[in-house]
Amino acid sequence: MTFSEVIGQEEVKQRLLQMVDEDRLPHAIMLCGPTGIGKKALAVAFACHLLSLPKEGHAEAALFGAEGEQPEHPMLRKLEHPDLHFTYPTIKLPSMGSDHMPVSDDFAREWHEQLMQGPYFTMDQWMSAIGAENQQAIITAGESDELVRKLSLKSSQGGYKVSIIWLPERMNIACANKLLKLIEEPPSQTVFIMVCEEPDKLLETIRSRVQRIDVKKIPAETIRQELVARRGIDEASATRISRLANGSWMKALEELQVGTENEQFLDLFILLMRLAYQRNVRELRKWSDTMAGFGREKQKRFLEFFLRMTRENFMFNFQEEELRYLTQKEEAFSKNFARFINEANVIPIYEMANKCIRDIGQNANAKIVFFDFALQMIVLLIQKA
Repeated sequence: MTFSEVIGQEEVKQRLLQMVDEDRLPHAIMLCGPTGIGKKALAVAFACHLLSLPKEGHAEAALFGAEGEQPEHPMLRKLEHPDLHFTYPTIKLPSMGSDHMPVSDDFAREWHEQLMQGPYFTMDQWMSAIGAENQQAIITAGESDELVRKLSLKSSQGGYKVSIIWLPERMNIACANKLLKLIEEPPSQTVFIMVCEEPDKLLETIRSRVQRIDVKKIPAETIRQELVARRGIDEASATRISRLANGSWMKALEELQVGTENEQFLDLFILLMRLAYQRNVRELRKWSDTMAGFGREKQKRFLEFFLRMTRENFMFNFQEEELRYLTQKEEAFSKNFARFINEANVIPIYEMANKCIRDIGQNANAKIVFFDFALQMIVLLIQKA
């Protein structure tokens, strides 16, 4: 994979290449930012760049051009280079023994298939690929033991060894402590590239030992241009989608799909509001049972969608089109509904949804959480500014 496959992020690309050219590459880098903006793509492209460097000296990388594009190694084209190691959240399958701690290698085939389809994929897509249901994926202590073993070996190609860690914030405490020791005393010619969305959940001692690079959202204009160039989308549709994407290439791709998860979430949002307005407690109970049937990652994504719709409906009342980021279907509903989200209830609704996200993340009973959520909406919707 090369940097040309990364959507936007020119500033970060140049910063990474400059580190190599100036021979000041740190042994541990952490790319931070929201989901869908290309952190994983940057990590993979940079890893391929490092593993393609001439063995005689890294300064020769400048010969390959300003963009850092190099002739790809055949093994890198298939992401099967022996010095490229991936770490990612996993689950424990029923077929695993009671004393077995899941490691990335247990799901190597699924990871490789997912990655070869493109580096832009979500946690939910990964969970579906490994057959997860209501489990929450983590990185276990067994994974850090595997990393120690792999990275202690000499580079098979005589250059760098690169370890990409996707979502290190999902490490359990035992894994985090072992990784800390590995980062403090890194094996020779080893580079760690972490791809992180919630750095505050990482140990402070780990954060202090890595060079953090904040990756910004992709400009809407860049997304619009890429949609036209790569996907053949007409200008009008590309403009609307680029605004809705809010800097995320993943969200832009989701908007292109028919029957997307967002459409399901919108139907659930509309149903919740209508039932709450009607004070139909019996049907609200059924609604909460439906929500409880989703996996916890999907439940949290619905609540994030709920927060976005709350914000957009509140802004809709100001009648300023440039402030709104809604699909046509969302806008059609908001025309009549927006007046119910106002100064009196928008903050309590936001606080309630964020509390639900916290409770779901702490493995609270989802039926209770969502039924209480639905009942509170009855009270909040009748509040007027």
